[in-house]
Amino acid sequence: MNRYELVIDQKACWGCKACEVACKQENQAPEGVQYISVRENGPKWVEGKLDMVYQVTVCRHCDHPDCAEVCPVEAIAKREDGIVILDQERCNGCGACLEACPYQAVTLDPYTNKAGKCHLCFHRVEKGLLPACADNICLAHGITFREIAV
Repeated sequence: MNRYELVIDQKACWGCKACEVACKQENQAPEGVQYISVRENGPKWVEGKLDMVYQVTVCRHCDHPDCAEVCPVEAIAKREDGIVILDQERCNGCGACLEACPYQAVTLDPYTNKAGKCHLCFHRVEKGLLPACADNICLAHGITFREIAV
């Protein structure tokens, strides 16, 4: 089976946050919950010019996800296609996955006290579509989705 990967070109990002909007709309995430986020760093002086850097934060669907290893109720699992899924029905809200994620890509829903994260819009991918954030929504073309032969 092939594996899927979301590729982020951090240098291309100019901070429009279209990826955030697309994700929020697609997944109907409640206020305060983001599965992808764009953080600003700057403006600051770099080589005599003002520079603004943007950092896209999203689950990287790790080969060996730390978040899954620390989950006491096994609510996080990696599928054969590489997509890391968090089952909110099983989640007990302990927050261990938030602390374990090296990318700070797991969020806690303030209303349900359940963890949430990017799931690569697997419901779209299974239909042959792209994840919402990678479906030509990024104006800078900084987010792409690809299938990797394993």
